[in-house]
This record gives sequence, structure tokens and C-alpha cells, in this order.
Amino acid sequence: MPKVATATSREVAKEIANLRDEIRHHEYLYYVLDEPRISDAAFDRLMERLKKLEAEHPDLLTPDSPTQRVGGVPREGFQKVRHSIPMMSLDNAFSFEALGEFDRRVRQTTGHEKVAYVCEQKFDGLSLSLIYQDGRLVRGVTRGDGLTGEDVTPNVRTIRSIPLLMDPSLLKKAGIREDFEVRGEAMMTRKAFEELNEQQEAQGGKRFANPRNAAAGTVRVLDPTITASRQLEFFAYYLLVDGRIPKKRHSEVLEALATLRFKASYDWQVCPSMDDVERYIERCETRREKLPYEIDGVVIKVNEIPLQNELGFTSKAPRWAIAYKYPAHQETTLLKEIAVSVGRTGVLTPFAVFAPVQIGGVTVSKSTLHNLDEIRRLNVHAGDTVLVERAGEVIPHVLKVVKHGSEEKQFEMPSKCPVCGMRVYHTEGEVAYRCVNVSCPARRRESILHFAGRHAMNIDGLGEKIVVQLIEKGLVKDFADLYKLDLATLAGLERMAEKSSQNLLKEIAASKKNSLARLVYAIGIPFVGERTAQLVAAHFGSMGRLRDATDEELLTVEEVGPKIAEGVREFFSESANRKSIDRLAAVGVNMKDERAAPKSSKLAGMTFVFTGTLARHSREQAEALVLSHGGKAASSVSKKTNYVVVGTDPGSKFEKAKTLGVRILDEAQFEKLLSPK
Repeated sequence: MPKVATATSREVAKEIANLRDEIRHHEYLYYVLDEPRISDAAFDRLMERLKKLEAEHPDLLTPDSPTQRVGGVPREGFQKVRHSIPMMSLDNAFSFEALGEFDRRVRQTTGHEKVAYVCEQKFDGLSLSLIYQDGRLVRGVTRGDGLTGEDVTPNVRTIRSIPLLMDPSLLKKAGIREDFEVRGEAMMTRKAFEELNEQQEAQGGKRFANPRNAAAGTVRVLDPTITASRQLEFFAYYLLVDGRIPKKRHSEVLEALATLRFKASYDWQVCPSMDDVERYIERCETRREKLPYEIDGVVIKVNEIPLQNELGFTSKAPRWAIAYKYPAHQETTLLKEIAVSVGRTGVLTPFAVFAPVQIGGVTVSKSTLHNLDEIRRLNVHAGDTVLVERAGEVIPHVLKVVKHGSEEKQFEMPSKCPVCGMRVYHTEGEVAYRCVNVSCPARRRESILHFAGRHAMNIDGLGEKIVVQLIEKGLVKDFADLYKLDLATLAGLERMAEKSSQNLLKEIAASKKNSLARLVYAIGIPFVGERTAQLVAAHFGSMGRLRDATDEELLTVEEVGPKIAEGVREFFSESANRKSIDRLAAVGVNMKDERAAPKSSKLAGMTFVFTGTLARHSREQAEALVLSHGGKAASSVSKKTNYVVVGTDPGSKFEKAKTLGVRILDEAQFEKLLSPK
């Protein structure tokens, strides 16, 4: 007999559907319109509620749920996919004369005296094709060679400005069927690009040369969780149904894409004449540096689709479109000195100070030199005459040395932080030089925000705007100062009423009782993440023992290698950090691993690994259960693993367990191990 849905199951299904609609709506507001209506914490609560319900009712989980943007295991390669119609490149024009010649050919070929064009910003990213069937995103493909691209669907699903499921009412409003294709550009904003490079440097990796390279590399990584972490955007500019453009004008295509809630060029414009096109190009150039992303020109397309069809294509490009490319601006100037700045993660970055020079209408006096390796590659010194380029980037860069100065004194990174005066640390083989003083003024804001974060000391309500005010007013100089704040001080801050101030003080006070593992993660030791913090806290049992640990003692901790051991040693060898820890202890922050005695020893000698989403426990709760019964929780699967506990949507650990022959349990079987015999 068919299974009859109960009132309760219908209510759950309805709540899940409502949550998905609400989350999609807020994703659109945040990632497409840039107009968030709720806080990040409120959005997280909606997502966590949906995850919980889907875990409890796996039969109601669907691939287009907002919870499924990131999932699955890293792939071994990309499958080739042939495009429905070729994704062609555009011919380029570098002058208004060349545009005039393009316009002449269009009018001559079509026999029209006047032709209207649509002008759009030319995005500098990676071209993608998105395939929708029955209103659902089923495939994302790179441009490749134009005829064949690579299937990067798991990565594309992580881009929050790409809808996974189309609202039928929006399709109807746009006049589009449920099966269609959208083409556009995956891009990285300037802010996301800088944050990525800061992260790369902090982890000892190489910087990306520009946002386009970063976006292209991000789309083509084999692990979609990496793509998800890098904050890509997608801008749409093309729409196909059965390989044809479903509108009479390109401007109508752009309007339909906006109706379907895709991002498009912010200020595209229909231009009745080539004079209007030139004015658009000039206006766009004056504003390009203020855009949140980089553009390298303007795309000009014939607006009328029948005229596009009449003009057709060459073997490489459409005859009805052309890209006007902005010229790269270059000038020579004197490099007066090489100075060093300290970023929010403590990484030291050398930069060039120039004799001021006009490049493309902007006065340039500084430029990043990225790191010591780049300085050596350029062979640049203070006193050299250098060629500087500014080509669509907010920060110009040094192309090469034109003439060496009379004194070629080699630049060396400083041994002390130029901001706080503390020692600079550098690990052999790494690019980064860093100040590890968490109270350094240059990194104070980021240190405190990290300290208060959800996975660290979990001080809800202590956001960026409040932290900035506390620092600017000199109220907080290190972590311990947070615990000395009072009601009058907090209530005097902007946007802080008495009630919210009281709530924040309660959160701060409650954080004193957090576990040692949370504190170890919160203080920002280089290379020590959440998992490592849990392992070292459990091993050493107190902050004092961890602080005094030798390299040899650190290397005995599971999953701690030489790099992590050196990061811990560097951190605690800095006197300012030791004093910061002492001040935290003085205000009553817990410094010991005060775990309760094990409830039993029934899991003694057993190692468990958890993967996927459990219905009745968080990962942290499940691992705590193992520890409370004398067992051990690990983060990776090996031959020594006794059990792998699998929830919904398991990752690569599940596959490895099967390969190694490790016993696999579901959540019910895991709970049975814990039940009284």
C-alpha cells in the first residue's frame, strides 16, 4: 500500500519548503542586489534549522536545496562537455576609429542607415555556461576552446549569486521556458581578491597575479569547498532556449536575466548611435576604478536579434559584437624607497614609494611589491627608475626596472615589526614574513574579531562595527580588555542600546568558561585551526603546559607536524603574547582542559571518525560522546581507525573507509554501541 503522509510529515515538508524559499530570497538580496535585510547570524539560524530538518527527514532532501551548494568529494578530473552552440570570443577595438569601422560594416551589411547598440561593461573573468532543466541548474561548463568545455558543476553550485532553482512565476514573468541556458562570467571582486591573497600569504602560499587568474583557478579546483570559500560572483549576459535567443532584442535578454534574478552589468545602456557608444565608453572609464570588480573594456552588441542573425559569425567571432579595450597606462618614475606594511593577519608586505606620477589621470605614489621573492625577481632597489603600469587595477604595479640607480643597495625584510617593534618571524621555504604579536595595532581588529568568532570564544553580538569603535576609542587594546568593559561604556557606543549592551556583557562573561580548546584556537596561533586546537588542548591539559612545550613534545601530538610545532613555538616565544595570556588568566578566563571524568570505558582503545550530517548530534557532540566513554575521535581515516560513522551526504572519508575495509556505522548503530548492555 502507498505510504500515507501524516499531518506531522506534511507540516515538516511545508516548513522545509518555506525555509528554502526564505533562504533563497535572502541569498538574492545579499548576493545579487547587495541589500541584506537580516543579520548574518539570523541567516545562519535559518540555514541551521533547514539542515537539521533535512538530516532528520532525508527523504525530503533535494539537490536544489540551499544546503546542497557544497557537497560531495573532491574529483580526480573534469569531464569534457560539448557546447550547444559555440562560445565564441570577441574581436577587439582599441580606438574610436576602429569602432567607427565596425559600425560602418554593420550598416553596410544590413542596409540600415542607423543601428542601435547595447553597451555593457566587459568583465575580466572566466566564461561559463549554465544549463537549466525543469527550472533546476543541472550543469555548469567552462568556455574551454569554445566548442568543448569542462564540467565544473559542483564548483558552480557554490557561487551564491547563481540560482539553483527557478521560481516558476519568475520564468513566466520573463517569458522563458523551464529548459534554458545562461552564459556569463565568473569573477572575483577586488575585496575578495585582496582577502584571498592575504590568506595565501598568511598560509605561506603564493599570491594570485590578478582577480581573473584567481577566479579561473578557483572555478577549476577539484575540491568545491575551496571554491565556496573564495567568494566568486557570476554576471550573466546571454540567454538561450533550444540554442536560440528567445527575445527580439538583446536589451530584452538583459531585462529577462534580471527578472530571473541573475546579476548583470550594473549600467548597461541602449545607444541609438555610435556617438552615444563613445560617450558610454568615456563615462564608464571615469567610473571603472570605483567599481567593486575589475573591467577591461566595454562590449558593444547590435541590439536587434534579427540583425544579429543576418550579420552572422566569422570562424572565431560574431560580426554583430565587438569589445572596446581600455589601453594599459604606463609611465616611468623614480622609486624613492621600499617600505613595509603589516596586514591584518600579521604578514609583512613590502611596497614601493614613488616620486608622484600621473598614470591615466590618477596620481600614483605607491605600489605593492608583494613579497621579497618578487623584489628579487624584479631586481629592484631604492633609487631605480621603474616602469609602472595601471591597467584596470586600483593598485598599480611595477613592470620592470628601466634604469638602476647609482647605489644598488639590496632590500632586506626588517627583523622587527615596523608597527609594534616586536620580532619578525620567517619559516625557511615560506614566502611570508610575519609579526605574531596578536596585540600589534596593525592586526588588532582582526585578532579580536577572530577571538570573538563563533568557533572561537563565541561572543555573539561582538561584530566588526562594535570592535572598530572599541579600538578607535582606545577601550580595547588586547583580548583581556574585553572582560573589563562595563554597561555605561558599551551603551555609549553608536547603535548600542542598554539592552543590547547587557546582552553583550553576558556573552563576554559566559565566554570565560569556554573550553581550553576554544581559547587555544581563539588566540590566533599560526597554523593552529579548530581541530589542532582540540588535539593540543587535550594533550597538554593547560595553557601553561602548552606555552612551555618543546618542539619534541609538540610533535608527539597527533596531526601536529613541524610547521604547526614551529607556529606554536613562535607564538609563545613572543613576550607580548605571553603577557596577553597572563592578562586573560587574571580576568578569570579558563586556562585548563576541565573535561569530566569518562562515563565509562566501553569505547576504550577505539578510534572513531565522523563524516556527513548526523540527525541527532552535531559533529562536536558526537566526538564528545566518544571521549566521554573512553574512546578517541580522529579527523582522518587510516588503518588504525576502528569505526567510521556516516551521516547524510558523506565525504571522502566514507570512500576511504570502504577502500581500507574500516567498519562503517550509521548513527543508530553508533548509538547502540553507547547504550547499556
